[in-house]
Amino acid sequence: MSEEIDRQAEPLSEEARTFVEDFAFSWGAAGNPRMDGRVLGLLLIVDRPFLSSAQIADMLGASAGAVSMSTRALVSLGFLKPHSLPGDRNRYFRVEEDVWGSFLAGERDYARRVTSTIEYGLDILPDDAAGPRTRLQNARRYMIWLMGYHRKMLADWQAYRDADIDEDVAP
Repeated sequence: MSEEIDRQAEPLSEEARTFVEDFAFSWGAAGNPRMDGRVLGLLLIVDRPFLSSAQIADMLGASAGAVSMSTRALVSLGFLKPHSLPGDRNRYFRVEEDVWGSFLAGERDYARRVTSTIEYGLDILPDDAAGPRTRLQNARRYMIWLMGYHRKMLADWQAYRDADIDEDVAP
């Protein structure tokens, strides 16, 4: 194996556990699964390049199934990246240094998929279905606008992230 892995999950300090649970609560308050927030919160503060599913479960005191569902959801949203090691069958996950920029890119992928589905809906609708056609055309326009806005928002975020500004002052 090219990378040495410490398979033992170190226990979280009380402060770290509090952060993870607070992060999960905030995540859940936005309508997201709290377990997803626990996994993301953990990976944001653990000073390791990646963790295995088993290590995540151990550190959070969670079931393997709950961790599996959460990591799958967070990967599909662009918050986590899967990581593999040659000759190792374990599943590993990491967060990017700029997880929020990655999230914006993932949202664009979602918007493209939804747009494709909406276009299919427009193709199958009869021409005289005025109400459904208008709703789908507006949905398509919104998704196209959103994808363009995401490009601008990502560029604005990167400029803000890289600027030398006082972080204590809101823009």
